[in-house]
Amino acid sequence: MRRFNGYVSIVLLALVTIAVWALTIPIAGQGSGTRRVTVYQGARLIAGDGRPSIENATFIVTDTKFDRIGRTGAVQIPRDAIRVDLSGKTVMPAIVDAHTHLSRTREALVEDLQRRAYFGIGVVMSLGQDPGELPFQVRSETMTNAARFRTAGRGITAPEPGRTDIPYWVTTEAEARKAVQELAAKKVDLVKIWVDDRLGMYKKLSPPLYSAVIDEAHKQGLRVTGHIFTLEDAKGVLRAGIDAFAHVPVRDREVDAEFIALIKQHPNVVMVPNLPDRGVATDMSWLRGSMPEADLQKLQAAATNRPDAQKTFALIAGNMAKLNAAGVHIAMGTDGNTAWGPHEEMADMVAGGMTPAQVLVAATRTGAELVGARDAGTIESGKSADFLVLDGNPLADITNTRKISAVYLRGAAVDRSGLSTRWLSRGSQ
Repeated sequence: MRRFNGYVSIVLLALVTIAVWALTIPIAGQGSGTRRVTVYQGARLIAGDGRPSIENATFIVTDTKFDRIGRTGAVQIPRDAIRVDLSGKTVMPAIVDAHTHLSRTREALVEDLQRRAYFGIGVVMSLGQDPGELPFQVRSETMTNAARFRTAGRGITAPEPGRTDIPYWVTTEAEARKAVQELAAKKVDLVKIWVDDRLGMYKKLSPPLYSAVIDEAHKQGLRVTGHIFTLEDAKGVLRAGIDAFAHVPVRDREVDAEFIALIKQHPNVVMVPNLPDRGVATDMSWLRGSMPEADLQKLQAAATNRPDAQKTFALIAGNMAKLNAAGVHIAMGTDGNTAWGPHEEMADMVAGGMTPAQVLVAATRTGAELVGARDAGTIESGKSADFLVLDGNPLADITNTRKISAVYLRGAAVDRSGLSTRWLSRGSQ
């Protein structure tokens, strides 16, 4: 009998253990600590990879990741999933800004990243003006209501006294290689070089020096992007094996047939146009609510027609269009520190000859690939659930990227209302 009682006790203990274990299995939509499964239905979905949009789409987000994606009715929906109706909306991946220069104190840098999240930017790359350890600390953090941060650390240039002393100033090949080795030790996301005499003010980084940077970077498993201005230098860095251009690479004249032929020999090169001011009168009212009214009025007053700027834009945008026609990979970047800049840049890229569909790929997938954000840039299973919900279709009009209904980063809605309230209250103090 004791043996039988012991057997019963063991069985009962096992059953209780199984029951407790079953209660703790993560089940979608149930309780604290379980998986969060949300189904979004009814929107037009632009995946960011250049394929046609999916009309009346359904996509599932599990915790922070995209899960199943397809047409409504073709996607199996978990029984207990939260449902969100996006009928009449357009969904696209969060934007990637592949060329910025952000703030250098922690508080200001975090706010820069929050401002970008407000405008639908999910990842930003800061190129070459980031001293010290702070950029790498921020890069390692995951913050709510904030874009992800990528950095090139300190860029590399010839000495530019009186302008900036943050980049490495190199005058020998040994110094150039040592700078790259230090950047590699910090695991920068790109190496940035400047090859520009700043309208004759400084001596440029010479071919032997930029060739040493590029060669050493490749030995260290790093890619190099360059700020280039002249046709001659653009050809030189291409021959040296540069990986990307941080602007339209030729800004002093029209690109020639030799350059087009040369860039076709380097099919993996990426260009981030960073177009200049278009110089046209612009309605800035779409920014209302993101800044104090007085600041908006200053922006509006400056948004006038400027013929000289229009001429410069025509030259550089024309070169972009030729390179786009030649099949060059294009990403999107803004330079400087303007949080809403990507929306203006995308409109400028369309004005310069790209289609809205091409620009959306540039601002999402290609940008993410360039900055090394492998889980961003497209809406596909397994990637981070970073996406915008828009009140218009940017494939029909690229300025519809500005009609933001909601922003989601890592599966969570950005508190755009809270951010806006904070910024507006500051302006009223």
